[in-house]
Amino acid sequence: MKNILLCFIALWVGDLFSQNKEVLYGLEEVPQNLLLNPGSKVPQKFHFGIPFLSQIHINGGASGVSVYDIFQESSTDINSRIRDKIFEMDAKDFFTINEQLHIIDFGWLAKNEIYFSGGIYQELDFISYFPKDLAILAWEGNQQYLGYDFDLGEVSTTGELLTVFHFGANKKLNENLTVGVRGKIYSSALQFQSKNNTGTFTTRETTDGINIYEHELRDIDVSVQTSGYTSLRDADGSSEVISEIVGRSLFGGNLGIGIDLGATYDIGRNWTVSGSLLDLGAVFHTNAVENYESKGNYTVNGIELIFPPIEGGEPTIPYFSNIEDEFEREVGIDTLNTSYTQLRPLKVNGAIKYRFGRRVGAGDDCDCYNMGGAIETNQSVGVQVFSVFRPKGPQLAGTLFYYRRLWQFLSTKATYTIDPYSKSNVGLGLVADIGKFNFYIAANNLLRYGNIAKAKSVSLQLGFNIKINEQ
Repeated sequence: MKNILLCFIALWVGDLFSQNKEVLYGLEEVPQNLLLNPGSKVPQKFHFGIPFLSQIHINGGASGVSVYDIFQESSTDINSRIRDKIFEMDAKDFFTINEQLHIIDFGWLAKNEIYFSGGIYQELDFISYFPKDLAILAWEGNQQYLGYDFDLGEVSTTGELLTVFHFGANKKLNENLTVGVRGKIYSSALQFQSKNNTGTFTTRETTDGINIYEHELRDIDVSVQTSGYTSLRDADGSSEVISEIVGRSLFGGNLGIGIDLGATYDIGRNWTVSGSLLDLGAVFHTNAVENYESKGNYTVNGIELIFPPIEGGEPTIPYFSNIEDEFEREVGIDTLNTSYTQLRPLKVNGAIKYRFGRRVGAGDDCDCYNMGGAIETNQSVGVQVFSVFRPKGPQLAGTLFYYRRLWQFLSTKATYTIDPYSKSNVGLGLVADIGKFNFYIAANNLLRYGNIAKAKSVSLQLGFNIKINEQ
């Protein structure tokens, strides 16, 4: 049991990547910026993303622990470090991974001055909250916690693998306002969720029965919903698994619909505000659905001794195996095939920026025919906010940024972000337009790159496009 928990912690802190793309948001030279704000300004009249390379995105982290916290070289043994972190973290700490791979991405400016864009991308999204009480129970045992109610409601996790087909329109309505909308069709290959659980597990001393201990499960309402899992479980070999996932990703899975909304508004000649709502939609899981549910109040007897702590070594009597058998016999787990609806994690972006420096986009420093409109300059500073709605509430981030166009073909953006992972997250993005070839790369937590194990979050985006500007 100890080895299982050690491996689980290692996986959590070693390969966990959130959805905030603070460096790319508002970076208009990158065509994929339209996926963060469909109402962004569009400087190009055509773009085509290199298939599978127009955006590669990995982003995420762990809010309460880093690899370094557990596996650093120290005079303190690893068991003590794990125990300290278990008691330091709380049930609102979380672990996330978000990955996107853009398969096709394109856009063009039509004769009616509407910029149409569309494409296909694959996305993996996962979040798990830290079940502190269950971690204490697994690590410490319940010998020192008689009468303590271990909260089963702390279990909260969701994960999905899906393909998104999207098409949007962007229109500059007047000199100050640009708006955009994007429709989406989701094709889910695999999804699971367990949230809004309730119940407690308590061990008490008793004089009744054959034991001096009884284990009480009270107000149990725990469920796990899955779709796509049963078809993979029945697949024969890796080739069938891959074939099943690909088929379910291409309209063969559970479908859903969504919408993105966005706008950009210039306030005078130097100030601009923008905002967007992303993934306002849902996936309807109706096929290959298998759900597991347990409800009720139960008192479990027949366990000869109390659970020892993990540090005490593996017990000679299989306590956990015994209680699993007792649980299945006394409590029971119902297997259902009921359809369910899964809301996509709604994301909200907002920004305000001030432009200054040398004017760009014209041959002189004065636009005498546009005294009331915005001017484009080679520098800007501003503030961004981001929120993604999760099972236990929104995850928020705030960003300060500085943008500079170094040369006509090269731009950069630096960010400083405060989020649940860190208060010292520095990011940097670089965009190059060489002829019709567009390349960009963006990363965050640069201060941790000297020892990446200390970083609680990591983010990387890069991509290649063919782009034709208006100029």
